[in-house]
Amino acid sequence: MESKPDTQPNQATDGEMVLTKGMNEEEKKKEQEDNDYLKPNWDESVDRFDDMGLKEEVLRGIYGYGFNKPSPIQMKGILPVIQGHDTIAQAQSGTGKTGAFTIATLQAIDAASNHTQALIVSPVRELAL
Repeated sequence: MESKPDTQPNQATDGEMVLTKGMNEEEKKKEQEDNDYLKPNWDESVDRFDDMGLKEEVLRGIYGYGFNKPSPIQMKGILPVIQGHDTIAQAQSGTGKTGAFTIATLQAIDAASNHTQALIVSPVRELAL
C-alpha cells in the first residue's frame, strides 16, 4: 500500500494559509521555529514624533521637511533603533523606511564630534542618490 504524504495547513505570518506537503516531524518543527523567529517582537508604537524623545535639532529637521506625523513603519521602527536594538523592518515602497532609519541614525549622532559615527550602505540606487 502506497502512503500519501500528509498535508497540513500552517498559518503564515501575514494571515494566509501555507500547505506543507510530505514534511516529517523534524522539518515541521524547524518550520515552526522559523515562523516563531520571524514574528514581530516589538509591540511599542509611538504616534507622534514629539513623543519619541528626539533631539530638538532632529525634530526641527523633521518638521522643516514637512513631515507632521510618523508613518506606521516609523511609529514602530524608530524607537527600537534609538534604544540600541538590532532591528529588521519590512514595509512596502514609499512607506517611510528611509525616514525611519535616518531619523534614528541622526538621533544617535553627536554633532560636536568630528569622528565617523554612522555608516549607511545603500543597495538601491534611488536611496544612494
